[in-house]
Amino acid sequence: MKIAQRLKELIRIPRKSDEDLFRESTMTFGEHLEELRGCLFRALMGLLVGFLIGLFVSDQVVNWIQLPLRRALIQYYADQADRIVAARLKELTELGYTEDVLKEAQTQRMFPERIFVNPAELARRLGMDAKLGEGGNGDGNKHLVEITMWRPIEEDRRVRTASLNAHEAFAIYVKAALLVGAVLASPWIFLQIWRFVAAGLYWHERKFVYIFLPFSLGLFLAGAAAAFFVVFEPVLQFLLTFNAWLNIDPEPRISEWLNFVLILPLGFGITFQLPLVMLFLERIGVFTVQNYLNQWRIAVVVIFTLAMLFTPPDPWSMIAMAIPLSGLYFGGILLCKLLPRRTSPILPPPS
Repeated sequence: MKIAQRLKELIRIPRKSDEDLFRESTMTFGEHLEELRGCLFRALMGLLVGFLIGLFVSDQVVNWIQLPLRRALIQYYADQADRIVAARLKELTELGYTEDVLKEAQTQRMFPERIFVNPAELARRLGMDAKLGEGGNGDGNKHLVEITMWRPIEEDRRVRTASLNAHEAFAIYVKAALLVGAVLASPWIFLQIWRFVAAGLYWHERKFVYIFLPFSLGLFLAGAAAAFFVVFEPVLQFLLTFNAWLNIDPEPRISEWLNFVLILPLGFGITFQLPLVMLFLERIGVFTVQNYLNQWRIAVVVIFTLAMLFTPPDPWSMIAMAIPLSGLYFGGILLCKLLPRRTSPILPPPS
């Protein structure tokens, strides 16, 4: 009964004129700048707090973000080992390597390497009393013997990132702390962004900001997670195929890899906001569902262009972003249809 009575009271409240509504929501240019300054300051303070927390876990984060690169490099050298064994199969078979031994080496991810040894020195170290060398005179220094050594790929230095100067490790430590700070402070930063957006809206539009905020944060984290857990390794494997094709062994630098880690998830997180932005623009009357449907071809072209800008210069990562975004565009249209904009008269805010 109380709810019904309250609704009747609201309906009887005289509606304010558009002039009064606009007057209450109008901000001057200086007030917008002041609001922007305040939101930026609060966002930076949140980022600073997250950065200080990140300083305590940066070492673990550096190890963690190297995992996709390390797995891709291990797979690269495992494939290279398979090619080497296939090329030397006849020779290895003649040396006594059975099929089971070679299969075990492949299962254990062992990389074959050719080395040359002095047979006399090898015999002495093995405690063998034998006449080695040419002519049986025990002089083995005239001829070196080639043997095959097998080493676990995981222990190879080539599957680890490297730094080229003394201060690079410290810079990586600080960047990792900044990355952790940005992730931890992202809810607060998004709140400040949406607060600034809300300051430029009318009172009846501001409620959408607080409804969309948690969804915006969720989409950002989903995009970043998709980049790290789904896109990184296929992109790396695609790029490393060119190393195999050109016979160039990769030597990744930790600073370059960290920049790659920062760019791709950030780009995915920002672009995954597309359905929410579409719904927000439809809510405030900038676009309609019919506009979205009529311009879908242009939207797909824009999506592929944005994917090219927000990803590294390789086609795989661009496609990996553009295809989900194209799906999200049509998902945004479906969201606008499922949650249609109300056309009833707008009531003024309660006094």
